[in-house]
Amino acid sequence: MVKDVEAVEPAAEYSAKDYHDPPPAPLLDLDELTKWSFYRALIAEFIATLLFLYVTVLTVIGYKSQSATDECGGVGILGIAWAFGGMIFILVYCTAGISGGHINPAVTFGLFLGRKVSLIRAVMYMVAQCLGAICGVGLVKAFQSSYYNRYGGGANTLSDGYNKGTGLGAEIIGTFVLVYTVFSATDPKRNARDSHVPVLAPLPIGFAVFMVHLATIPITGTGINPARSFGAAVIFNNEKAWDDHWIFWVGPFIGAAIAAIYHVFILRAGALKALGSFRSNA
Repeated sequence: MVKDVEAVEPAAEYSAKDYHDPPPAPLLDLDELTKWSFYRALIAEFIATLLFLYVTVLTVIGYKSQSATDECGGVGILGIAWAFGGMIFILVYCTAGISGGHINPAVTFGLFLGRKVSLIRAVMYMVAQCLGAICGVGLVKAFQSSYYNRYGGGANTLSDGYNKGTGLGAEIIGTFVLVYTVFSATDPKRNARDSHVPVLAPLPIGFAVFMVHLATIPITGTGINPARSFGAAVIFNNEKAWDDHWIFWVGPFIGAAIAAIYHVFILRAGALKALGSFRSNA
């Protein structure tokens, strides 16, 4: 039987005596460029994003090819959502100890705003992720060229019946859910306070990706990851894929920024200050 948290020790006391915020990452850390661990992390992000795009885009194309001849064939939208969420769970689990397991420029951007990574690391991660995405989709096209071109190359496009504002809103909210989950699942304060409840961080992150895909596949095909959208657009290189491509960069970056501000400045900083003011008034 799990004991009540408050009965063990009040949460506020953890922040006072048992928990210390880690120091923020420096804005520019040139020393990183001299460390093998930095380049190892870039390789991990590149390979993880390559594998992510290879498996997920192949799943999308496989579903479309099967459903073209049988409406009930293929894995369906539910299966596609599981492919994206499951791969994120697997890859974050595998790479978290090496690079942090970002696999998404929007996640990297949000963590940069939260002072979790330096500017140099953030920029280089995004480059590695985009290159990995291009290579991953390139492998799909190399192995399944006829199906790839026939079924849209897994590129994100705004679905018929939806305007740009709706698509942008879907990407903003979807990415907010993802990045907010990343901040919450990796929050060291949660680990200190809830140490009696084991939390496997990749699991909620993968589920966040899964749930967002269920909601937004019918609208935009679900981007929430600029590298995923960019890699598919580069390899497919169709005018329709580029028409509204800005949505899949602007939306995720806005959503990530809102999530970072909400978690870092409202939940983590503002809440503690408010608690202190209540205590002083008492």
